[in-house]
Amino acid sequence: MGLVAALLEILQRPTFGEVILELGMFMAPIWIAVLVGVLVGWSWKPNWANLAIDSVPTTHVPSLQNLSSGFSTLKLQIPSWIKETHSPPSISSSTSSSLHLEAEKLVVTDADLRYLDGLVEEKDGGPAWIQMMDRSTPNMSYQAWRRDPETGPPQYRSRTVYEDATPEMLRDFFWEDEFRLKWDDMLIHAETLEECPTTGTMVVQWVRKFPFFCSDREYIIGRRIWESGRTYYCVTKGVPCPSVPRRNKPRRVDLYYSSWFIRAAESKRDGRMTACEVLLFHYEDMGIPWEIAKLGVRQGMWGAVRKIDPGLRAYQRHRASGDPISRCAFMAQVNTKVDIENLRSMGSETYLSEIEREDSPEKPAGRIIPRFLVVGGAIALACSLDRGLLTKAVIFGVARRFAGIGKRL
Repeated sequence: MGLVAALLEILQRPTFGEVILELGMFMAPIWIAVLVGVLVGWSWKPNWANLAIDSVPTTHVPSLQNLSSGFSTLKLQIPSWIKETHSPPSISSSTSSSLHLEAEKLVVTDADLRYLDGLVEEKDGGPAWIQMMDRSTPNMSYQAWRRDPETGPPQYRSRTVYEDATPEMLRDFFWEDEFRLKWDDMLIHAETLEECPTTGTMVVQWVRKFPFFCSDREYIIGRRIWESGRTYYCVTKGVPCPSVPRRNKPRRVDLYYSSWFIRAAESKRDGRMTACEVLLFHYEDMGIPWEIAKLGVRQGMWGAVRKIDPGLRAYQRHRASGDPISRCAFMAQVNTKVDIENLRSMGSETYLSEIEREDSPEKPAGRIIPRFLVVGGAIALACSLDRGLLTKAVIFGVARRFAGIGKRL
């Protein structure tokens, strides 16, 4: 009511010039906040985001370890519970030798498999998961959880059950970068940098689209698939790649982890094993305040998830047409066979969920944001983000809440 009364008072000024002058003075604080928010979103970057992955101690979780040592004799020392398989269907396209990733240089190893299995079994030593969503459609059901470790960005866990889909189809679908460009409107570039034809390990480069006040993000991702029966452990994580120079734009995301556990499941329609269950574990440090990132994920999660099912059905039709499979789909079928029970019995190490450097026990300073920056950033977000991911009312409400939190920290 106070705002309306102030506007009415301005409009009652006797001359048009006075009305314009009063309106300008009235709107000036808002535009200043917008400008501050845009500048913060454009240029904000914490000091720890500049650290290269190689500087992180090797005592951390597999996603941040230097895993290249000790594999020079991999083929001669493969444990009894692992056996390489390379029996995928033939493919017409050939791979340049310059793309080959040698076995002794593998960037995704059995340590990553153990870490993913610990997440699946909820024995990784991390905090409890908090459920944040439970939705369904006729063709899929979806549940999501979040947890906040003492250090590092928020972590997410989701369980999706797709009707009328096989584990092998989902495995290939998630690996299929060429087809992903057709249904994932955030992915604007995907390129294979290296691959190992023996283990199926790949190093790929992604560029994902971000709102205008943030530069796009670049990902250098190492990925590999293990098979236990018809259950698949699909690991993808950020890895160093000296052959690709770091640029200011797009900004590279070093800390990235996104892995799937895929197996057959009962259909909710008739109880037959014609559905497929996918557990996803995801976290990344995009270089923006984590509370703002959490808000965006929460508001945009269901909209993004709903796009996956139409993409999957289109991919099923594409595969049924008999067209030759892509190189990425071919590599998805080069799996490492593993006896997961033997792996669990041999592994006595508990992988902690802390995913930052050991010398960062406290929350990073970038999370303690002054009130005016939070409010300004919220206004910028409200004025710029589209696709319904963040409504203005939600942003303003959360900004007020965060500003109060900032004062207490």
